[in-house]
Amino acid sequence: MTRFHALALYALLAIVAAIFMRPAIAADDNPVLTAGDIIQIVLPGEPDFDAPFQLDSRGVIQLPEAGALPVSGIDVDTARRRIYLALSSAYRDLSQLEVRLKERRLVISVLGFVKEPKEVDLPEYGNVQMAVSAAGGLRQGAQLDRFQLRRGEDTRVFDYKAYLDSGDLNAIPALQSGDTIFVPSSPLIGNVEVEFDAKTLTAAGDAGEERGAVKVFGEVQNPGTFAFKSDQTVVDVIMRAGGLTRYAGVEKIRIMNGGAPVVFDLKKYFDTGDATLLPKLQEGATVYVPINVDEVKAGVRTVYVMGEVAKPGSYEMTEGANFFDVLANAGGPNRYAETRQLRVIRANGEVLPFDLAGYTEGRPGLTVPAIHPGDAIFVPEKTDQLEKSWLKIGTDRAIRIIGQVHRPGRYEWSDEMSLLDLMAHAGGPTQYGDATRIKILHQNGDRAEARVFDLQSFINEGGSLADLPRLNAGDTVTVPELPRDPSDNRSQWTRLDSDRAIYVMGAVGAPGRYAFNPSLHFLDIVSAANGPTPNADLQNIRISHRDGSGSRVSKVNLALYFETGDDSLLPQVVPGDVIYVPGRDRDYTETDPAAMVRVLGSVRNPGRYKFDDSMTILDLLAEAGGPAADAWQEKIVVVHVVDGEPKATAFDLVQFARGGDFSELPVVRKGDTVYVPSLSQSDWQIFMNGVRDVFQVVSIFAVLGAL
Repeated sequence: MTRFHALALYALLAIVAAIFMRPAIAADDNPVLTAGDIIQIVLPGEPDFDAPFQLDSRGVIQLPEAGALPVSGIDVDTARRRIYLALSSAYRDLSQLEVRLKERRLVISVLGFVKEPKEVDLPEYGNVQMAVSAAGGLRQGAQLDRFQLRRGEDTRVFDYKAYLDSGDLNAIPALQSGDTIFVPSSPLIGNVEVEFDAKTLTAAGDAGEERGAVKVFGEVQNPGTFAFKSDQTVVDVIMRAGGLTRYAGVEKIRIMNGGAPVVFDLKKYFDTGDATLLPKLQEGATVYVPINVDEVKAGVRTVYVMGEVAKPGSYEMTEGANFFDVLANAGGPNRYAETRQLRVIRANGEVLPFDLAGYTEGRPGLTVPAIHPGDAIFVPEKTDQLEKSWLKIGTDRAIRIIGQVHRPGRYEWSDEMSLLDLMAHAGGPTQYGDATRIKILHQNGDRAEARVFDLQSFINEGGSLADLPRLNAGDTVTVPELPRDPSDNRSQWTRLDSDRAIYVMGAVGAPGRYAFNPSLHFLDIVSAANGPTPNADLQNIRISHRDGSGSRVSKVNLALYFETGDDSLLPQVVPGDVIYVPGRDRDYTETDPAAMVRVLGSVRNPGRYKFDDSMTILDLLAEAGGPAADAWQEKIVVVHVVDGEPKATAFDLVQFARGGDFSELPVVRKGDTVYVPSLSQSDWQIFMNGVRDVFQVVSIFAVLGAL
């Protein structure tokens, strides 16, 4: 035997000795493993075993380098030996291998009508409710009294609802790892998978298709079939059906027990408390609650109270009873009553209106109507402002508000209200409402009279409430619409009256018609038109003032206003005026010659130029591009018109450039002409041109003589 074989034999003997010669473990310290348990495998120096291992539902753990290993149903010591053998092929030193049970856990399968059917991991003390909760809870339509617990080949049915009602843990079975809980669906949901409202479903009863169910119908809140319970009474069944409606005839409830009809007086039972009056219900019983049919009460001393009171009906009138006695006996007006429009209907057909709210507020002139036998008191329903039916408010007590308010419509009117009350009730003007031109159409017989009121000025400046226009029922209030951006509302310009508009034209961002009122001024209108464009001629803005009898034109130098801030430079504008902002690139024929200076001759850009008193001849020459290369700069001429006669002034630009004396600059005014001659017009140039001509003639003769 070689040394290698000897060493291998010694190692194998050591492994066998470590497995089979390990000290025995006491029974209490050597528990049997089940699915879900968490064990700790200790192998020093191997980080793969730092985390615990949990047995899955099959009792299998996943070992590093060794794979799946079933350990369920064996004790911890046996599991250690199996793990030792499984790891021996991958790990050399397993002498310090230990296996301990760290925690008991339950692996339970939850199936059926739960939100998330799956395996759930529970602590050792987990129960059915914890398992259902871990599976997402029950779905609507789960049948609580038919839960199933499956363990191996055995199936146990238990009532989970009884546990929820009592909290008794004995009503539900204890769980073991590997169990399956199945939640069935209620037969009430039928055989088709659909979304349903659980409240509506259960309102029809909870018995499904049971033959012994008790059927309840008639004047109950939720007619349906209900599971039979031996200890339940008629009252219990009615309560399960949601109780009685307000129309139930409680004195004549009919019960069908096994084919024998029984009449039950629920009112008498509650009046006496006699339990013998309760009929015993049998399986399959039917309970019918009829509608209450009152007999018509009439008599020589009967009065009637109708409408929105707590207890409408007929009442026997005693001697000395008055209006308030009868109304109080009927419970008084309810929350929906319109207490300003009560009516007393006499036996002879006469109708008397009565303002109960006004009477309680102490309004003068109101008297309480007398009540006689045969009379009827009618309390009408309060009209909701969102109510679309106009029939509920008569024309003689309604007012209309239309146009740009948040809630246009017909509103009930009272004489103590004002225009401000009506506007507030309608939500006030919208952002497009013109509060300066509110129109009131007053009904006067078969004609209508119009009036315009400036509510905006009243709000801004205040004033006497007597200045508010007097409104009456039947009137119509119109809040007109302000014109919007003229650039995208061309079709709406006719909505704005010309006597409320001002016109902005020319070089502005948004020319058009704009609403105007006396609180606005010139700059407001120009700003509303998005201001002048970059090409606008701010020094020559024109305003056409139209007062109806004629028109006049004024000029505005807006550039000077921006330089000085002098408000006196801004004109007063009124509705109907026209503001025209010219452009600086307009045709020269549109410009007044008296406001221009002409620059002619040898300059780079001869033409007409705008001129003001702050400019000099140097500014003009610079505007014209400066003298040309052939300019005769010593003989620049400025032509003035004085008393209708032209006057000329010479200017030597070369001499000025040498000395820089600004006093030598000629005075230039609007309407003048500046002429820069060319060198070809100087005396020297004329002489040189003559000499050049002589030499050309001599040269010709010389050439001819040579021939």
